[in-house]
Amino acid sequence: MNEELIINTDACYKQAEEKANHYFQSLYTQVQQKTYAKILTEDIQLWKVNHIRHHSLFSFFSRGNNKTSSNGYHHYIRGLNYTGKLDNYLTRSISYIFMRDLGKALNSPDTEDRIRNVVESLKTHLTSTTSDQNSDGEMISMTGLYRLAQKEGVESTFIWLINKLKIVSANIPTGMDAEHAQRKLIKIIAGVIMQEIEEMNDEVSKEERKQRLEKAIRLGYSYGLTYPFIDDLLDSKILSDEEERKYANLIRTTLTKGVVPELEDWIGNNAELIRYIHTELREAFEYIKAHQQKETRTNFFEQSYVFFHSQEVDRKKDLTYAKYTNEELYIPVILKSASSRLIVRSVIGAPEDEGFDSRTFYYGIYNQLADDFADMFDDMKEGAVTPYTYYLKYHDKRSDLINPFEMYWTVISNLIHQVYHSDKMTREVILDRAINGLKRFKERAGMEKYKEVMDLFASGDAKFNKLIQQMVRKADDVDFFDKLLRDHMITSLKNDRQGQEDFINTAKTIRSQINEVLTIQKTNGMTDSIIDAANYSLQGDGKRLRPIVTWFMGVNAYGLNKSVLEPLLKSLEYMHTASLIFDDLPSQDNASLRRGRPTLHEVYTISIAELTGLFLTQKAIWEQTTLEQFDSKAVLRLIQYSAQVTADMCRGQAMDLDSKGKQLTLAQLNNMCFYKTGLGFEASILMPAILSNTSKLEIEALKKFARHAGIAFQIKDDLLDVEGDTALLGKTVGKDTENNSSTFVSILGVDDAKKEMWENYCIAMESLQDVPRDTTFLKHFLDYIINRDK
Repeated sequence: MNEELIINTDACYKQAEEKANHYFQSLYTQVQQKTYAKILTEDIQLWKVNHIRHHSLFSFFSRGNNKTSSNGYHHYIRGLNYTGKLDNYLTRSISYIFMRDLGKALNSPDTEDRIRNVVESLKTHLTSTTSDQNSDGEMISMTGLYRLAQKEGVESTFIWLINKLKIVSANIPTGMDAEHAQRKLIKIIAGVIMQEIEEMNDEVSKEERKQRLEKAIRLGYSYGLTYPFIDDLLDSKILSDEEERKYANLIRTTLTKGVVPELEDWIGNNAELIRYIHTELREAFEYIKAHQQKETRTNFFEQSYVFFHSQEVDRKKDLTYAKYTNEELYIPVILKSASSRLIVRSVIGAPEDEGFDSRTFYYGIYNQLADDFADMFDDMKEGAVTPYTYYLKYHDKRSDLINPFEMYWTVISNLIHQVYHSDKMTREVILDRAINGLKRFKERAGMEKYKEVMDLFASGDAKFNKLIQQMVRKADDVDFFDKLLRDHMITSLKNDRQGQEDFINTAKTIRSQINEVLTIQKTNGMTDSIIDAANYSLQGDGKRLRPIVTWFMGVNAYGLNKSVLEPLLKSLEYMHTASLIFDDLPSQDNASLRRGRPTLHEVYTISIAELTGLFLTQKAIWEQTTLEQFDSKAVLRLIQYSAQVTADMCRGQAMDLDSKGKQLTLAQLNNMCFYKTGLGFEASILMPAILSNTSKLEIEALKKFARHAGIAFQIKDDLLDVEGDTALLGKTVGKDTENNSSTFVSILGVDDAKKEMWENYCIAMESLQDVPRDTTFLKHFLDYIINRDK
């Protein structure tokens, strides 16, 4: 696939530019004649019948709900369902997606049937989710997405994608918005998947559907990468002028020749970033190219070049230059907005669809003008040239400039009547979207700023302007589900990132505090090799996960005073460190490295190591006896539970030793893993619950969480032993294979081990629905478990 494919870039761009110019001149004539005002006034008079009404008492109290929170979303959906508005809400939302993303004409009987089926399915899902009192409140969750992937048989590709998104997010440089990049990438992937699903009919076999969905996910990711790592990067001013020139030339060469050039020695501050991006984009480019049909490959490269070059033309504009013509302002907008959507269809190699190219070409500028309007102040700060920013700067100096707001309404009028032939549903959806966009802008900008903007961009028709503002004030039922999802995604990504950062930062603080109190003091000033050995093991670079979880459970879930938890935290780490000492012994795992240092028996002796492990086990129990501020019966139950856990963990290690050289079943491995690892997590979670006299029902739910979180942790450990980095792990990789140990990887293989890890992740997450208190930290802890590098 490395053959060059020479594209006549000048010819394909000139042809696209001529088509865009013809479209622009048609719109320009309509703007000058202001035909949109009369036409849309009549449309709005028909449209407003369903959108101007007296508000019910329910709608009065439901107004102003915060839809960015999970509870707000559920309340909002329940409200729509209660008032009988959910069907219309979903119909206009799905219709809009079919028109925007799939390029469909809404008056097609086939399209109407597809929309109806999607709406019914989505309504069933939403109403069942929002009525479930045990729901975790997440409209979109990793658990839900993985379950959907399981249903379609594409779990491995889903896991691949999640890992890719994680790496991309980690490599988004400071100065770019990581949440925005992730959201845009996810949106592109979803768009490609939707296109592929629409190309499949009921006769497609389950296996073929699986293969096509897997391909769509990878193609969507591959194409979506161009947004953060080409468009956003070149817009961000992170690269120097010389770096930007070299990088743009590299992209241009790739699109004109069909081959990614080798990366020369990169001179500049961003060499490491560019090397990563070059590797990732080359892999993505080659995947797309390998899955292009010969008859669509040239079209793909031509559309991609038109998109890139039109972006470059816009990017090089200077807001201080006062002489751009209307053509120079609008033609690149038409080109980039149309080609960006046309590329998606060529990416999946879809066959020609009558009217698709035409509808998509004419539609693109509508969305672009709406986006530019919403972003005009951010664009102005960055000095970006858009029709809105340019008009803001020069409207009082250039009487020839088109008012972009008038162009926006002209495009809407043209779409409804010239492109979609006065279709009623199209009129409904596009006017809903336009009024909703203004409502959202007004809410974000505030009344004073909104009025200032509207006064500036008001068209020459006062009656039309007044009608539009009446609709913005009075019209309701113009919200869209995709906006709800977008807001939810933005909020979720920010909350997840902030939650993870807070969790990690708090965990670091707790870890530091635990490290300060772990050292065991000597008595009577005597030398004690056992205590020295214990302190050597305790001072290693341990994660302290178990006492950290206990701290979170005790303080956040049960409201316990953190100062009284210290003996319990020490107890858990003493128990865990003892288990590691025994694990590392030559008679057991025979490890030479632990927590980044030689194992205890390597530094001291095997006998001292054995005695130190026993000493730390007893020291742990002694610490528990000092929990004097709790009910004595609860402390006794805690000690009894702790003794049972220690005995069961010994049983797990014995099972592990007995399994060496044997091929275990998955059930046997799960059982052994629970005793070896899961019980440690269970103890860290249950001990604060025991001290708080928690109900048996809650204890059982927490046990279930701990069991599956522990298994997920062990699987991740097994995967790291195969794929990990010794420097990060602090221990030698490949020990499981060397010891001939049965692991999830040896039994299942890497891919199926990852599936098993995600299955346990999902079960653990789902079990938290039965815990009637704040468990956010446990979710972050579980996310940490499967995403950690050590």
